[in-house]
Amino acid sequence: MKKLITISREFGAGGRIVGALVAAKLGVPMYDKELIDLASRESGLSPDIVSSAELRAKSSFSYTLSSAVNFSEGSGGDMMSMNEKLFLTQFDIISQIGKRGEGVIVGRCADYVLRDVPGVMNIFLHAPVEDRVRRCVEKYGTAEKEARKLIQTYDKARRNYYNYHTSQKWGEYVNYDLALNTGSITEEDAADMIIDFGSKMK
Repeated sequence: MKKLITISREFGAGGRIVGALVAAKLGVPMYDKELIDLASRESGLSPDIVSSAELRAKSSFSYTLSSAVNFSEGSGGDMMSMNEKLFLTQFDIISQIGKRGEGVIVGRCADYVLRDVPGVMNIFLHAPVEDRVRRCVEKYGTAEKEARKLIQTYDKARRNYYNYHTSQKWGEYVNYDLALNTGSITEEDAADMIIDFGSKMK
């Protein structure tokens, strides 16, 4: 049974909900917003800055440019962009989770960070836009027009963020062990399918 699972997801595909269900069913920690708190403490940056790191990549060019601009952490500090500092901080945190061997990690390029760790299972959740809009409206109370805008914005940002930091392509099937269309099944069914698949993996 795989108890170290990463979940990458399109916005509105239910990644956070499914991840929480999988973690509860397996009795392992769930890391989503928890990663933000840990990265904030480690980096010394505010949770708001950490949580918006991925969203800043909505413009691929500007994110690449800002990642190339260095700053100093005080006198004699190493020169490093805030984007790179945050990514490396989260990289280290996710690596430590990987060493513990259990947990459900949502987003943050975790599949790439743990790519050489034995026993990890990588999942990608996707769904048609209309199904994702409906989930945003019904589950999160987002207005339909706003949901459509958020889907477009976050999908683009996640793709840019992932592609920039990993040199891989976000959502490409070769990066994952299992891809699920959550527009066709409930979050509960998705969680059960992930667990069942993990029990059969070598």
